[in-house]
Amino acid sequence: MIVRAHKQDTSSIAENTNRKLLLADLPVSEHSLNFAGISTTLLIGGEGEPIVLLHGPAETSLWWMRVIPKLVKTHKVIIPDLPGHGLSQSNNFNLNHNNLLDWLRDLIIQTCKDKPILVGHLLGGSIAAHFAIRNSNLLNNLILVDSFGLDKFRPAPLFAFGLMRFMTRPNEKTYNSFLPQCIYDTDQLEKQLGKKWKTFLSYNLEIAQDPDTKRITKTLMKTFGIPRIPVSELKKINIPTHLIWGRFDKANKIKIAKKASLHFNWPLHIVDDCRDDPKLERPDEFVESVYKSIDYKQRNHA
Repeated sequence: MIVRAHKQDTSSIAENTNRKLLLADLPVSEHSLNFAGISTTLLIGGEGEPIVLLHGPAETSLWWMRVIPKLVKTHKVIIPDLPGHGLSQSNNFNLNHNNLLDWLRDLIIQTCKDKPILVGHLLGGSIAAHFAIRNSNLLNNLILVDSFGLDKFRPAPLFAFGLMRFMTRPNEKTYNSFLPQCIYDTDQLEKQLGKKWKTFLSYNLEIAQDPDTKRITKTLMKTFGIPRIPVSELKKINIPTHLIWGRFDKANKIKIAKKASLHFNWPLHIVDDCRDDPKLERPDEFVESVYKSIDYKQRNHA
């Protein structure tokens, strides 16, 4: 059974056909729950050790769609739309560091019987790192994927130009010109997604054009995405932490991951032929990297 959540307004996102099409054959159900006063839509599927997945800025839980089918075979998968994204409400909160982390803490307590693996991508990675600094006792593992927050946000010039152009005028033209800065091989990804490609792009464009999403994304980027987390704070993370990174990431260059890996002794898994989204471009390699990060085979054959 799918329990659908709706934003308080009657925007096209709330009644989105593209979202329904993308969800149709995924082995998850869609739920609406309240975490720290924020009505949150999340996808849940599978059984076993819980794994919580946090998406990037101006994205939704659907950006994890290519790794869901494999992960649900071994884990209970929990994927929220971040506040103000997708079908999750912002409740007109002035989201800040504390209430966003309270939201995530409540989500984990309500949905996870056991300590979860927390995986964060881009903005979600920075949020996950901040959470682990404060709440390592609630987590088993931390996996940061092309994560913001490990250094100053200094993307490649063409990436920065394309991003600003798209954020200022989010339309089909600016989106299509920006995609190659995020995706290593857009033609290959289009072939792999098949009939879902246009649906996926259309839904993402609708999300980017949503006023609520634009406002919340700006707030979360200022709070979590752009600032560098102090080294002294990152050293407080006292659980096994791994990095998964696209080799050709233009938003967060691979040198950031290598530096963090050496400094904090966090193992680094590099995904080839990929920019900043290995879960979307190289789902098999991504899942393999996740399993290596948590010693999945060793845990289950001990």
